[in-house]
Amino acid sequence: MSISSCQRVLGFDFGTKRIGVATGQAVTGTAAPLQPVPARDGIPDWAKLDALLAEWAPEALIVGLPLNMDDTESELSRLARKFARRMAARYRLPVYMCDERLSSHSARGLLMDVQERRRGKLPALDSTAAVLIAEAWLADPRLLAP
Repeated sequence: MSISSCQRVLGFDFGTKRIGVATGQAVTGTAAPLQPVPARDGIPDWAKLDALLAEWAPEALIVGLPLNMDDTESELSRLARKFARRMAARYRLPVYMCDERLSSHSARGLLMDVQERRRGKLPALDSTAAVLIAEAWLADPRLLAP
């Protein structure tokens, strides 16, 4: 399957304690937050990921790559790449890495704006960052992380 033919994706904001998740669709170029998946030392709750993939049936998976501002990689970058490789092997789907610099910072600002406009439970920061990752990739799938 080519990058341009992916209509439904799941985006992931990798973390060692929680992994943010969002579902995205190419038709609108938008994504929506889902419940974050718990992780223990970077190892996700695979049963929860299995259930999400069965429910949403994505055609591709997008994993945020947390690069430093000078384009270097950190330990978290290495772990995110490992997570992406495991996802590819487990689900036999294309997995793309997307530069996620500042996604958590942007997500925090977005949630503060939403909180000012409405009351109630806000989406998790991790999954809001996953929304931004998925939407960035949907806007231009050629902008893959190195």
